This record gives sequence, structure tokens and C-alpha cells, in this order.
Amino acid sequence: MNIRDQFPSLKRKINGKSVVYLDGPAGTQVPQRVIDAISDYYKTSNANTHGQFASSHETDQMIQEVRNKLAVFLGAESADCISFGQNMTTLNYSLSRAIGRVLQPGDEILITQLDHEANRGPWLALRENGVVVREVRMQPNGTLDYDDMANKLNERTRLVAMGYASNLFGTVNEVEKVRDMTYQNGSWLLLDAVHAAPHMTMDVGAVDCDFLLCSAYKFYGPHVGILYARPGLLDSLPTDRLRTQEQHAPYSIETGTLNHAAITGVGAAIDFIASLGNGPNLSAHLLTGMAFIHHHEKELFHRLVSGLLNVRQVKIYGPSYDTWPRCPTVSFSVESSTASRVCRTLANEGIFAWDGHFYAIRATEVLGQIMFGGFVRMGLAAYSNLEDVERTIEVMKKNYD
Repeated sequence: MNIRDQFPSLKRKINGKSVVYLDGPAGTQVPQRVIDAISDYYKTSNANTHGQFASSHETDQMIQEVRNKLAVFLGAESADCISFGQNMTTLNYSLSRAIGRVLQPGDEILITQLDHEANRGPWLALRENGVVVREVRMQPNGTLDYDDMANKLNERTRLVAMGYASNLFGTVNEVEKVRDMTYQNGSWLLLDAVHAAPHMTMDVGAVDCDFLLCSAYKFYGPHVGILYARPGLLDSLPTDRLRTQEQHAPYSIETGTLNHAAITGVGAAIDFIASLGNGPNLSAHLLTGMAFIHHHEKELFHRLVSGLLNVRQVKIYGPSYDTWPRCPTVSFSVESSTASRVCRTLANEGIFAWDGHFYAIRATEVLGQIMFGGFVRMGLAAYSNLEDVERTIEVMKKNYD
């Protein structure tokens, strides 16, 4: 079955034109199997957990199965490393409060200028407890200054919280290099993989991170946050939890009743990615499925960026578009217009793209774009095609060349 045929939203038209969805960095469209999974759960198995009856048993089994699938998707040691939450931001705030309780005044945390605010704000809040939060500089090309990071890492550093990939520029950070740095002083490494997980194979074992967060609505699923924690690590942290909650990982950070129907949709999103691959087991299907997505997006991204570079008024930010690995995300400004006006022009042509800082507000400030309304951002996904790209280039050239 054709990939695009699996996404009902792609049939939508604006002003008689099919919609071009370049808004994926803020959340992808979902395939029919995800919609069906959520609907079927409500039709047949809608119940709370740990009951003595069929629909409750089915809910328990479903949640465990999705944890199992996510463990494979992320390369985790087991399903016991996978926790669910409302979204990445909420999970990270919960995690930061727990970590804050085991830190001492004067202990240090490193964050970066490149990061989404969801991986900055929770850690900056710990300054109230006397924790020192240092900021790693971003270079003008949208990459991190690793020399600055090395200089700021010291014997008091307890945690490095950084993005796996930038949701603003598509930069893939050198996480292996940072992991080597953190080994030297024993600090934890936390990765925000919200923007990386839709485009790259995740392997927490290979990276050897202590924590990793991502969000299913960025990889063709519903709004569910996901936390990976190294085995035994979550159990060592005093998370906010009721005495009625199970007091061990992965449950100890999951406050209240989870969104069971949405979790069902997460499992269906992973099944969609797996359906694009092949092999003897789920791991092989996911590896080859992600490889297919990566290759498909890379080819389209080269055409999109090369076309935008030929639009006279466009200035592209971030690393060179032929620098890989990277995510298929491009941010730019237009000489004669604000980002919001550009996006309105595109929207009138049925092309959906984002304007603003996209919660990467510190990077937008550093580059001086905040006063101009930020950037125009476009991103590609598995359902993008060459026609989407050519239409977008045509509209940009017509209006801004």
C-alpha cells in the first residue's frame, strides 16, 4: 500500500489545492492504523488498569505490549525502562524535580543554547535550590561549541541535558563525544530525542545515555510523552508519586491514570514504521523501516533546500544542508517579510509551514531573529513527496525571488 494512501489527512484541500504538510517538526500526521487503534480501544477495551474483568486485563496487556515495542524502538534493555507521560515537557519537569532532590547546593547542570525550552526550563528552575546551571554556547552555524562544553564540565557537574537533534535547524549533535566527556566526571547524560526519533534509529544502548525523552506525536502517533531511564536509575530518584502508585520503575514517574487509548495509538505508530521495513523480527523491521524513511527524506530535503537557496530573498540558517547526519528540517528568513507573513502566504496556497521560535527561543535570541518574529520552518516526513517540494519552491520563487 502506498504510504500516502495510509494518511487520511492528505486528502484535505485548501482553496482547491491538496494540502502540503511541512509542519511535521511540530507534529506529524497520523496513518489510518493509528486512528483505528484508538477508536477500537474505545469500542472494546476502555477500562482502567488492574481490574478482574476482560477489558481491564486487555488494557494491562496492551500497555505492556506497547512498552515492549518502545523498548525495541529505542534499543532499551527492557520494557521496565519505558515510562509514559502526558508529554515530554511534563515528564521532564517531573524528572527534574526528582533529580533536584538528590543534588546539593553548588552542584552543576549543563544545558545548551541550542535546545528546545522543554530541556532548559525544568533545569533552570533548579537554581531556586542552589543548583548552578551553566549554558553551552551555540555557534553561528547552529551547532554546539564542544570546546565550550568541555571547559564548563567539571567535578561538580552532575548532569548534562542536551538535545539529540535541534528542532530548529535539524542539527544532529555529537552525543557520543559528549558521552565520552561525561564519563570523565561521572555525570549523567540526558537526551531530548523528540526531534531525532522520527528521523533516526534510536539506540540508547549504543549511546549509553542515562535518560532519553521523546514524543510519539512526532513519529506518526498521538500525544504521549515517553521516558527511557537506565535500569535501576529511576528507582534511585524520589519522584512525585502517591502512596497508591507502584513505587518502582517504570511506574514511579507515571502520575495518575494514563491515556490508555493514546498509548494504543503509540503501538500502532511503531507498527506503521515497522511496516516500511523487513526482516525476521520487530527490531529488523524498525531498523530497515527507519533506514527507508531516512533515505526518502534525505533525497527530498536536498531538493527542497537547493530550491530555497535559489530564492533571492531567502536566508537559510543552521549547518550546511549537505552535512549529514542531520534531520530534514530547514529554518530560514525572508528579506522583505516577517516569518508570519510568509507562512500566511504559503497557507493560502495550501502549504502548511510554521513561523516563530518553535520553543527553541534561546537559539532564536542568540541569532538575533526574535525581534523579527523568528524563522520560517519546514520539515519533511515519510509521507512527503517530490510534488510537495516542487510546489513549495514554486510558491516561494513566485513571491520572494
